[in-house]
Amino acid sequence: MQNRVVITGMGVISPLGLNAESFWANLTSGISGVDYITYFDTENYATRIAAEVKDFNPTDYLEKKEARRMDRFTQFAMAAADQAIKDADLKLETLNRERIGVILGSGIGGIGTLEEQHNVLINRGPDRVSPFFITMLIANMGAGQIAIAHGLRGYNMATVSACASSNNALGDAYSIIKQGHADVMIAGGAEAPITPLAIAGFCSMKAMSTCNEEPKKASRPFDSKRDGFVIGEGSAMLVLENLDHALARGANIYAEIAGYGCTCDAYHVTAPEPDGKGAAKAMELAILDAGVSKSDVDYINAHGTSTPLGDKIETIAIKHLFNGSTSHLAVSSTKSMTGHLLGAAGGIEAVTCVMTIYKKIVPPTINYDHPDPECCDLDYVPHKARPMSVKVALNNSLGFGGHNVSLLFREFEK
Repeated sequence: MQNRVVITGMGVISPLGLNAESFWANLTSGISGVDYITYFDTENYATRIAAEVKDFNPTDYLEKKEARRMDRFTQFAMAAADQAIKDADLKLETLNRERIGVILGSGIGGIGTLEEQHNVLINRGPDRVSPFFITMLIANMGAGQIAIAHGLRGYNMATVSACASSNNALGDAYSIIKQGHADVMIAGGAEAPITPLAIAGFCSMKAMSTCNEEPKKASRPFDSKRDGFVIGEGSAMLVLENLDHALARGANIYAEIAGYGCTCDAYHVTAPEPDGKGAAKAMELAILDAGVSKSDVDYINAHGTSTPLGDKIETIAIKHLFNGSTSHLAVSSTKSMTGHLLGAAGGIEAVTCVMTIYKKIVPPTINYDHPDPECCDLDYVPHKARPMSVKVALNNSLGFGGHNVSLLFREFEK
């Protein structure tokens, strides 16, 4: 018999707040975290806006020396994991830490460190490159550092599947507990991609919005005037736990994670498959894994990046899966407020799905002012959050390379 898996803790570092409570309050208030980039001079860039994390101080969570030896994405992950562990009230010293693991998703990892140390190499020579360069750069180090800090000796790995990375991390963590290989997993994602090189690369792809005059209007999923995604940064980490383990220690249970679907378009490095069948199949697999019916799904947190092609094809995928019967379904893209956190997007949107179920409020899609005829017939919850009893929610993440991942969360019932 396979184990049931529940969510007992959450931590968030985001453009909308530095903990889960402030993030949720701002998200449901329809507040945008997008503004002008402050980290470097963007005068020569086509895109000059992003969703930055404001007022984050790594020394609130780490010793100063430790923080200096970590890339920003790892600092975010460490902070979010610390919050999640405390939120779950995990008394680690009383638990078998060989049965507790960590999986972290990150699409780019320590790109800020890479740029910084390359400049050191060019300007000051090879002897001045930091001895911590490699350990700051590599994407697995977020998971490694969390484990080291808390003495967690179970499964430990990184998932790298572009914008699907943290949904894969959560799905793999769920599978590990379901199969009995761990009691607790701390999983999610972290990303810190607002750097000169990363922004230049995305600008060259013409993937990002150039709505520089109105930053807070720039991320507008499913709107006919959308012109690209707005990059964001941050981390979200969740504590996944074997239900019996959680009940035995009297844990607070937010929701149950009950389904995981994963497919590949096998079509193109950046463009999604035009008929949306890969994304639809991932959602279908998550529904089948959970043992529910399509009609049971109340809410979808869409990948919804605000790109012309992506939003259209995700709409096609949803309509294909539900055979056009979507009148009962609420669909929103919270990237309209957070921007696109790349490999961390699935994690922060998993928190959104869990909170939607737990708090019975569906967050909105802001900036949905000009409905697109190619993205019609779905209820995108425009402008304002909606009180709604959500029992089953899907979280979609679709990544460069054709990665499609869907997670199913449901209201916890014994």
